[in-house]
Amino acid sequence: MGKKRKHTETEAAAIEETAIERPKRTLLGFKDGSTEENKETSVVSFRNKEKVLVTCSRRISYRYRHLMLNLVSLLPHCKKDNKVESKDAKGATLNELVVLGQAYNLVSVGVVICICRKGKDLYLWMAKCPNGPSVKFLVNAVHTMEELKLTGNHLKGSRPILTFSSNFDKQPHWKLLKEMFIQIFGTPKDHRKSKPFYDHVIVFSILDDHVWFRNYQISCPHNGGTQKIDRGDLEKMTLVEVGPRFCLNPIKIFGGSFGGPTLYENPFYVAPNQIRSLEKKQKAGKYAKKVKAKTRRKIHQLSNPMEVDEFADMWKE
Repeated sequence: MGKKRKHTETEAAAIEETAIERPKRTLLGFKDGSTEENKETSVVSFRNKEKVLVTCSRRISYRYRHLMLNLVSLLPHCKKDNKVESKDAKGATLNELVVLGQAYNLVSVGVVICICRKGKDLYLWMAKCPNGPSVKFLVNAVHTMEELKLTGNHLKGSRPILTFSSNFDKQPHWKLLKEMFIQIFGTPKDHRKSKPFYDHVIVFSILDDHVWFRNYQISCPHNGGTQKIDRGDLEKMTLVEVGPRFCLNPIKIFGGSFGGPTLYENPFYVAPNQIRSLEKKQKAGKYAKKVKAKTRRKIHQLSNPMEVDEFADMWKE
């Protein structure tokens, strides 16, 4: 066998110069060889990590629970939590939950809680924890997605287009509510659970000092799989309602989280207990009228007795 040729020192130095260093491999992939100076000069993009904590009180009815689940499906940036007791200390409990969430890198800024009273009345709290403000609503005209059975359908996790009526810019308390709706229902950009496109519209409109909530799908007609609508051609687009539907009656706006100074109080608000008591009084008034009519009839019969008929016993013999 022939002897192997030995590389000279110059050839070995040339090979070392031409060789490229391989980056270190880690569990998350290959590690960059960038220095600290390059990292400092690179632009750090802001990432919105805000989340919404959604929970409800105990003893909530099935219909209101389905409404809460519909809201959870509309908010890809929300975080569900266990039920809380509907007591006076619920504000402090929820603030503690938010602080614990911040400790675990879950920045829960918005809080939505559904509280059911007497199995009939649904109250909705929207708050910015832990500093406020917070709003208390009475929810009326509730219709869930399962109940409506509408034809509209949109992808879960897609970002919504929030639209507001012009009434929101007239008074300061409506402006505050508009900003809270934007921060709670608006999906943060580049959220890990959200889709990067818009295919539904959430509408907030004011009528009779109530906020009406509607959700519509943006439907585009397609003749073929590859055909697309030209930009700006909005006449071919239609809105198909998806659900849910409900009406929010604002009661009070507080400066803090679930409390604090009262910023606004609705002068036209009537509690559901008062409405039910008035209905009972009206029904009780009808019954009292019937009782008085019976007593008047008896008094009239006693004061005006009928004369004895001479031929009453004629055919008995």
